[in-house]
Amino acid sequence: MIDFRYHLVSIVAIFLALAVGIVLGTNLLQDPAIKTANEMTRQLTQANDGLRGDLDAMKQREQVHQEFVATLTPQLVAGSLAGERVLVVEAPGANDTYRELTEQVVEEAGATLSGRLVLLDKFFDPKSAGVLDGLVNQLKPAEMAFATTATVHDRAATLLAAALVTADPAQVNTANEATTAVLDGLLKGGFVEVDGDPLNRATLAVVYAPDAPYEKDDDGGAAAALNALAGGLDAGGKGAVMAGAAATSAGPRGAITALRDDGEIAKRVSTVDSADMPEGQVVIVYALREQANGGVGQYGTGTGASAFQPEPPTSAPTPTTTEAGS
Repeated sequence: MIDFRYHLVSIVAIFLALAVGIVLGTNLLQDPAIKTANEMTRQLTQANDGLRGDLDAMKQREQVHQEFVATLTPQLVAGSLAGERVLVVEAPGANDTYRELTEQVVEEAGATLSGRLVLLDKFFDPKSAGVLDGLVNQLKPAEMAFATTATVHDRAATLLAAALVTADPAQVNTANEATTAVLDGLLKGGFVEVDGDPLNRATLAVVYAPDAPYEKDDDGGAAAALNALAGGLDAGGKGAVMAGAAATSAGPRGAITALRDDGEIAKRVSTVDSADMPEGQVVIVYALREQANGGVGQYGTGTGASAFQPEPPTSAPTPTTTEAGS
């Protein structure tokens, strides 16, 4: 029978063998392993330094590029929107920097900013649709009629367009007396905010898209609502442009992507997905000019863009005054 002493000796022998094996293995592998690790570290460090240098060079080139375009922008857009008034519409999550740059370049193009309409989350919330519909029906002029197939946001867009834009030169920079209570009602209802004096009607509108994709569970409701508003503003004035960035607004579930996928709206409303680029601000002005002359296009670098910018006009712009929208 094997006694306890035999077990103890056996266990000690096993652990001693393991220890000897580890020591021998470490000594045999130490030099090659360390050399390999050191070489890999050196190569990775060298590659990282190279990439960092490339990035710094690209940043410097981009800075020079932006300064160059910014310097030329006043010349590129001069007179493009002379005599026009432009309304800026800001969706929830829109990028303030892009919007502020647009306002600056629009003014350099000779246009006047009529004001800014800020759409709040409640405007798009399905739970608030009934309240919004009730307000629209309460605030609309008696003679205003809606299509039987119009959604609540279609009806809201028609009402807002009547209050904020016009294609009639005689009505530009004047308030629509029939709808002066519209903004006040929507303000009190928590659906919008305003900056400036947008009730003095504009001729054109820039709608700034959210600077992030819509959530997967949105089910297209917010995109359809924003499309409806852009379409309504286009029909009520001389035209509308939706602007944003290619990486977000023109990506999967982006607002610009949704508009380009909507065949009917895309036939009338232009899009520009390069608003985050200095030259994109110029393209927004060119797209507005094209809209004022009855044209439409999808511009930028994202999916669905037909060109980076509109074709240059063959002659001086002669804004159309007899038709609403593009």
